[in-house]
Amino acid sequence: MIFVQSSRRSHLFITTCMVVLFSGSHFSVAAQETQPLKVAIVGLEHGHVEGFLSQLPKHTAVQLVGIADANTELWQKYGKKYSLPDTLFYKSEANMIEKTRPQAVLVYTSIGEHRHAIEIAAPYGVSVMVEKPLTISLEDALAIRKAARDHKIQVLVNYETTWYTSNRAAYEEVREGRIGEIRRVVVHDGHQGPKEINVPPEFLNWLTDPEQNGAGALYDFGCYGVDLMTWMMHGETPLTVTAVVNHDKPHLYPKVDDDSTITLQYPRAQAVIMGSWNWPFGRKDMEVYGATGYAITVAADQIRIRHEHDAEEHTTTAPALPARERDSLSYLSAVLRGEIVPKGDLTALDTNVIVMQILDAARESARTGRTVKLNKLGD
Repeated sequence: MIFVQSSRRSHLFITTCMVVLFSGSHFSVAAQETQPLKVAIVGLEHGHVEGFLSQLPKHTAVQLVGIADANTELWQKYGKKYSLPDTLFYKSEANMIEKTRPQAVLVYTSIGEHRHAIEIAAPYGVSVMVEKPLTISLEDALAIRKAARDHKIQVLVNYETTWYTSNRAAYEEVREGRIGEIRRVVVHDGHQGPKEINVPPEFLNWLTDPEQNGAGALYDFGCYGVDLMTWMMHGETPLTVTAVVNHDKPHLYPKVDDDSTITLQYPRAQAVIMGSWNWPFGRKDMEVYGATGYAITVAADQIRIRHEHDAEEHTTTAPALPARERDSLSYLSAVLRGEIVPKGDLTALDTNVIVMQILDAARESARTGRTVKLNKLGD
């Protein structure tokens, strides 16, 4: 009797320990999964860095561990404005990575410096998110793809319009077949001009330098529509690219275009992409016309839709995106946790290598006045 009771007590003790052990393991895994992503900034020359710094205090998904930029005046500017400690700042990207060991770097350099920043981060196994577009040439894009593959890192491209619920709703209209096969897409992006809207001087300097920006409005705003069209066409390469650019304000932008139109021809569809620094107001909207209906985005969250047999169009609020896809930082965190596989989406490297093929061809078309024929890129 005493032996049986002792056995029962032993069994109860072991069972209790196992429950505690496995519960502890569960909480440990959960804690690891909810740890903020360690990120660092490379470059302070891109004005979009303010969007990141302003949302940082409210964003629990990431922790800023370092900032690399050789310009100490920019350290002081942003350090003071956002109450950043001096210990965050480094002059060298490599040194910062070695000291702080981030899981990802957010690149806010000029577009022309993207390849360099990625090729520094890649050997450390550090993933990268850059501001749109990916880079300034197809050659650079292919080099970036090689670095990402060789070192098994993620390279992602942040476009503001990726997080517009209206764009996702338009995409779903096509994917679900509600407006039929795509026939024509028209995209408008841009604003009054970087000088007119008073972008910071360090931002304006490289935006208006073709060696650092690739072009003017053609790259700065044409990239949005090219990205959207490549996404909706599931990575299909267009047959031809034709582009024209204007220099309507040479007194302000003597070195780069300030207005652009890109036409993409597919076997059964066409896209017209208008990126400009000459709109009377800022805009980012898209018209998608299918064989049986259309979807027209209105700002970030509204969409006008007309289906076959509808007497008239109706306007609706687009459904919210999943939490991990509502902004660039949540998305980046989800990708690095393995919750999202970024293949074929707006931010993905495979999509954006094709975007660069198209933009490179558009720049050549504008330069020569000729249509450029494209072939599918090899892997």
